[in-house]
Amino acid sequence: MKYEKITLEVADEIALITLNDPATLNAASIPMAEELNHALSALSLGVVKARTLVITGAGRGFCSGANLSGGETARAMDADGRPDPGQGLAAIYNPLVCALRNLPIPIVTAVNGAAAGIGCSIALLGDLIVAGESAYFLQAFRRIGLVPDGGSTYLLPRMIGKARAMEMMLLGDKLPAKTALDWGLINRCVPDAELIPTAMGLARSLAEGPAALSLIRKLVQDSLDAGWAEQLEAERMGQRAAGKTRDFAEGVTAFLQKRPAKFSGN
Repeated sequence: MKYEKITLEVADEIALITLNDPATLNAASIPMAEELNHALSALSLGVVKARTLVITGAGRGFCSGANLSGGETARAMDADGRPDPGQGLAAIYNPLVCALRNLPIPIVTAVNGAAAGIGCSIALLGDLIVAGESAYFLQAFRRIGLVPDGGSTYLLPRMIGKARAMEMMLLGDKLPAKTALDWGLINRCVPDAELIPTAMGLARSLAEGPAALSLIRKLVQDSLDAGWAEQLEAERMGQRAAGKTRDFAEGVTAFLQKRPAKFSGN
């Protein structure tokens, strides 16, 4: 598939996806979402080989949300002849956020400028989230009479608690990156010029890690919906899978030999 709204590069086992429609602040149009779904599928299936993924935006914004100026939301009609923006969610955007959540490699999101609407969800689906000082997070749905989507009503209460999640969604105010860091929504807030170097540094650390990082990613995500006993069993099964990897054998050998482990991701 030829990409026109994103770019995909791989170097040193790190994949870099750049949302690439700067004229719209990288609005998540249907073509962009389709290209993202395709790229994530290629990474998930190993067609494109990488051990971690970095996502960022070209130009002044990470992602300004769905492309309302293209009329995509208004064109979807229900059987009663009235608009049904939920059709796009079911067909395009829900599969996209699920593909991000289920990706078998860790994700670092490098947030520059606006991360609004579905763009906010994409940013928050990073396992490690780095934002430039000029970045902000925005749940703007109330401004157009819609409800938050892209999994944001699931993610935000679990990440920052009900009170702050309600504030973001009901008031629709911008949340600056520094406040997002204070609230525990993101991992790093750095000067804009340091955004990509910081994100790539974290990605390098992940790419040099063991295969168990993917299992850790899944365990933490699943824990959000699991009970105590269920999570203990999940850890037991995860430990079984990790114990069968070559990286576990290398880790133990390196520990006994008192040297840094050289993980292969297998």
